[in-house]
Amino acid sequence: MSDARAENRAFWENEELKLDQRVYEAMWPGGEAAVQRLAKLGKQPVRQLIQKLIDPGTEFYELSRLAGFGMHYPDVDDVPCGGIVTGIGKIYGNWTMIIANDSRVKAGTYFPITLKKHMRAQAIAERCGLNCVYIADSGGAFLPMQADVFPDDGHFGSMFYNMARMSAKGLKQITLSTGGNTAGGAYIVFMACQAVMIDKLAYSFLGGPPLVKAATGEVISAEDLGGARIHTQISGGADHFCRTQDEAIEKVREILSLEPPQKLHIHRYAESPPMVPVETIYEELPAKIHQGINVRAVIQAFADDSHFIEYKKNYAPGRGDNIVTGKIRLKGIPVGIIAANGLGIIFVEAARKATEWIVRCCQEKVPLLFIQSSPGYMVGSESEHMGIGKYGADMVRAVSCAQVPRIQLVIGPDNGAANYGMCGRAYRPHFLFATMRARTSVMSGRSAAEVLLSIEERKRAAEGKPMSDGEKQAFRLQMIEKYDGEAHPFFCGARLLNDRVLKFREIRDWLAMAFEVSLLKPIDDPAFGNLRF
Repeated sequence: MSDARAENRAFWENEELKLDQRVYEAMWPGGEAAVQRLAKLGKQPVRQLIQKLIDPGTEFYELSRLAGFGMHYPDVDDVPCGGIVTGIGKIYGNWTMIIANDSRVKAGTYFPITLKKHMRAQAIAERCGLNCVYIADSGGAFLPMQADVFPDDGHFGSMFYNMARMSAKGLKQITLSTGGNTAGGAYIVFMACQAVMIDKLAYSFLGGPPLVKAATGEVISAEDLGGARIHTQISGGADHFCRTQDEAIEKVREILSLEPPQKLHIHRYAESPPMVPVETIYEELPAKIHQGINVRAVIQAFADDSHFIEYKKNYAPGRGDNIVTGKIRLKGIPVGIIAANGLGIIFVEAARKATEWIVRCCQEKVPLLFIQSSPGYMVGSESEHMGIGKYGADMVRAVSCAQVPRIQLVIGPDNGAANYGMCGRAYRPHFLFATMRARTSVMSGRSAAEVLLSIEERKRAAEGKPMSDGEKQAFRLQMIEKYDGEAHPFFCGARLLNDRVLKFREIRDWLAMAFEVSLLKPIDDPAFGNLRF
C-alpha cells in the first residue's frame, strides 16, 4: 500500500471515530442514570424495545441519528437524536417503519426538529408502502415554541393527517402507548388502526388532570381519566390491554403477523459479494475534500462481483467522464449509476450523458443511484455558449421527472446546481445518505469567501473605509469557517438534510436495504417534460 493510500485510510477511519462519538451522544442521553430512571418506572430504553419488536437476528436500520444537535432552541441547545427514534426493520418478514419517542430527551417533547424527523419517517413509509408502528411516550409539543410546532402544515397536526392518509391507503398504523400522550398527542393513540396500552404506564387524554380541574373543577387521577383500562374497557379508544412492555411488544407483533408478504417489483438476480474489499474506499478517497477521485474504484467496492457495466466510457475524455454512468447489481438488484468522477465539475458533455442515461434507465424501469462528489456545473463563456445552462436544466428535469426509485449517496463536494442535477434533497430521493467526506452547501468555503469578500470590499470602499490586508484575511477566514462548518455532515445531519451519515463499510448494506424498500411498490411508466436539445 502506498503512503498516500495509507494516509487516506487512517484519516477516514479517524473521521469515523468522530462519527461514533456523536452517535453515542445521540443514543445515550443522560447516560446510565437515565436508563436506571426508566427501569424504576418499569420501562426499557426505546431501542431495546425496538430490538424485541423486529424479527430475531435482523437489523434495525436507524435513520437520522445525528438530528437535533446545535439547534439552539429557547433554553435548549441540543435535542439528541431529535428526541425520537425512527428506522426500518422487519416484522414477520415485512419491512416496517418504526417511530418511537425517547422519553429520556425532554420527556419525548416535540421540538421543530422532532416533528421534521417524525414526518420524514412517515413520508418514507407512505412512498414505499410500509406499515408503521408508533411507540408513543411523549410530553407533547414544546410549548415555548408553539408558533413553530402547532398551527402550520408540517407541524403537530400533520402527524395525524399522515396517519389518516396512510391508513386510507391500507398501510397499517399501529400504536403502542407506553407513556403519557396528552392533548394533541392523544391522537397518536386514537387515530391508530389498532392501539395497545400498558396498565399503569400508558395514559391518553385530550386534557390532563390539571387542565380538567381548571376547566371543570373535577378532580381525577390520570389513571381514572385516561389510563389503559379506561380506553380498552370503557371508551374504546384503544384496543389491547397489556401489563408489561414485553407483553405489549408481542401484541404488536401478533397484530402484524398475518400481513401479506411484500414482494419486489423488479427481477432480482442471485447475490454475489464484491471482489474488491471495502477497505478500497478508505484508501481511494483523498483526505482533501476537493481533490479528484476515481469513482469507479469506489463502485467496485460495493457492486456484486465488483462488476460495473459502463455506458459511454470513452465519450469526450476529460469532460464527459466527469460523470460516470452504467449499471451494477447490488445484492442482486439491478441499479443504474450516475456518479461524479475526477474533480466532478459537470461539463456540457457530462450533463448530456447523464440526462440520456437517466431517461434510458427510466424507460427500462431500473432504479437509480446518484453518487455525488461535484462542486458544480462548469462556468465561463465557452460553457455558456455551448449550452451548459440548457443541458444542465435537462439533467435537472430528468432527475425531477424520473419515476424510478432514486437514492443519493454523497461522498464529496455537493455544491450549487450540481446538488440539483445529482438528486439532492429538494429532488426528493427515496433515501439520501452522506459520508464523513460529504460537504453540502451552496458553494465551498473558499469560493464563498472570495465572492463575499469582493462584495464587502466594494461596500467598504464606497463608505471611504477600504479594508486592510489583515482585515481581508480575517474576513476570508471567517467566511471559510462558516461555510465549511455548515457544509459538514454533522451540521447537515442535525438538520435532517440527510437520512443517515454512513461509514464507508456500511454503504453496500444500506444501499441494498434502501433499494429493496423502495421497490416494494410498482414502478410507473416514464413521463418527461419538454427537454431542450
